Amino acid sequence: MKVLVTGVAGQLGYDVIKELESHQIEYLGVDRDTMDLTDENAVRQVITNFGPDAVIHCAAYTAVDKAEDDVEACRKVNVDGTRYIAEVCREINAKMVYISTDYVFPGTGEQFYEVDDIKGPQNVYGQSKYDGELEVQRLLEKYFIVRISWVFGINGNNFIKTMLRLGETRNALTVVADQIGSPTYTYDLAKLLVEMVENEQYGVYHAHNEGVCSWAEFATEIFKQANLNVTVIPVPSTEYPTRAARPLNSRMSTARLTEKGFGLLPIWQDALKRYIREL
Repeated sequence: MKVLVTGVAGQLGYDVIKELESHQIEYLGVDRDTMDLTDENAVRQVITNFGPDAVIHCAAYTAVDKAEDDVEACRKVNVDGTRYIAEVCREINAKMVYISTDYVFPGTGEQFYEVDDIKGPQNVYGQSKYDGELEVQRLLEKYFIVRISWVFGINGNNFIKTMLRLGETRNALTVVADQIGSPTYTYDLAKLLVEMVENEQYGVYHAHNEGVCSWAEFATEIFKQANLNVTVIPVPSTEYPTRAARPLNSRMSTARLTEKGFGLLPIWQDALKRYIREL
């Protein structure tokens, strides 16, 4: 089996490559320099030259606030780039794994969103990722769409690294407490994604570490596990206005994983413990 992975310079792509290596699966990892997603010819050339059995598409335009003013650039990567990949996958009969986001939902209420619930992105980034999903579904039958949330990994910046850095110099921090979701450790997610490309249980999935928390609860647990004496002061999102709207409810049901025979990811507190140890 041969697998092409996009976005290898990011948190998830980095761990997917390591997981493929551990399975001794032949792979090609590409980033912006080796395959520009906005260049249809480049995408076609790189993928057809390698001839993969599957593409795990981790790359994305993820600057959520910047996207509000840079709509075209965001959509070129997340919609057009995804379409280019899907078109080539169709031509060479390759599977495609498309990484999506909790941002495709309206982010209201307190329910756990099921995979087929009505979408309603509240910002440009979320809409672009959802439109990317639609391109994959329109063009392919052999696809996995995997929605993830609150990502953290060794390679790159994330909420945990930010908290640990701030915690070195401060004894109190204000953190948003009315946004609820599930952290996702890329090490755990990468194992699932590689398992997916090795079978045919196609469809749409939600994947994240089990359990939910607010950002404030997440921060509190980070400081506890890192043995840092920092007080977390919970505040509403209104105290931290951002250019792009953020969902208050990012709860996503992982029932589809179980239905299709995949294992659930470990609870987020366990993932955090292992991550801090690795750091």
